[in-house]
Amino acid sequence: QVQLVESGGGLVQPGGSLRLSCAASTNTANSYTLAWFRQAPGKEREFVAAIKWSVSTTYYADSVKGRFSISRDKATSAIFLQMNSLKPDDTAVYYCAAGRPITSAIATASMYYYWGQGTQVTVSS
Repeated sequence: QVQLVESGGGLVQPGGSLRLSCAASTNTANSYTLAWFRQAPGKEREFVAAIKWSVSTTYYADSVKGRFSISRDKATSAIFLQMNSLKPDDTAVYYCAAGRPITSAIATASMYYYWGQGTQVTVSS
């Protein structure tokens, strides 16, 4: 069983920044791909970014490229999502997920076995 706990959400003005954190179970992260997804009201859950833990390769949705950055900390088995230049369209509940998807399916939510409880991000003036 993998446990994932997100933190760092909140209310921010357009153009602002937030940093989300996801703490994973000890010794879990090494064999998984960890990812961030988000879900806005009335919309399907969508891929944001992912990182293959063992090689630190990163992947991003086109909508966040150049604005968001995913990273990991081996010492604490945590991943982070640095979000800059936030827009109202970024408003959603953000979820951390762990799985072993093949590269071509890295953005597919069903490929991830474990999910955190989510953290709300609201971008509004």
